[in-house]
Amino acid sequence: MTAQTDIGEAERVMKRRLKPHELAVWRLFLRAHSRLTRRLEADLIAEHSLPLASYDVLLTLVEAPNRRLRMTELADRVVLSRSGMTRLVDRLEREGLVVREACANDARGMFTVLTDAGYQRLRKASRTHLRGIDEYAVSKLTPDELETFGKTLAKLLDE
Repeated sequence: MTAQTDIGEAERVMKRRLKPHELAVWRLFLRAHSRLTRRLEADLIAEHSLPLASYDVLLTLVEAPNRRLRMTELADRVVLSRSGMTRLVDRLEREGLVVREACANDARGMFTVLTDAGYQRLRKASRTHLRGIDEYAVSKLTPDELETFGKTLAKLLDE
């Protein structure tokens, strides 16, 4: 089966055919997301030896009640597979940035808990991350464009 045949099959399943400019906008969104996350990660690694996924886990935990989440909930919020989250939390635990605690009301459940060292590492890295968000994205948009962009993204998430 050729790529053209696969595309033809996909179009038959779709409710309508996507127009070239619609696909172009989608690809532009994907390229922008990829470039921004690569730049943000490069900054975090260069200045703090902290990959973006690790930063995201620490940030998610600091925003959670009592700075703790069940592993399944953490994986859903960070958008990692369960196995990917387990490996990442193993690494963060070895670095002393998180600890695992058993769930009192579920013998199989585990919490991931942000440590004080993890909180301090996040605070230092946040300056770099927020600077990057401003430099690579926010400062390139007018206030009206930023508001529209936010509304557009919320619409895509059905919020």
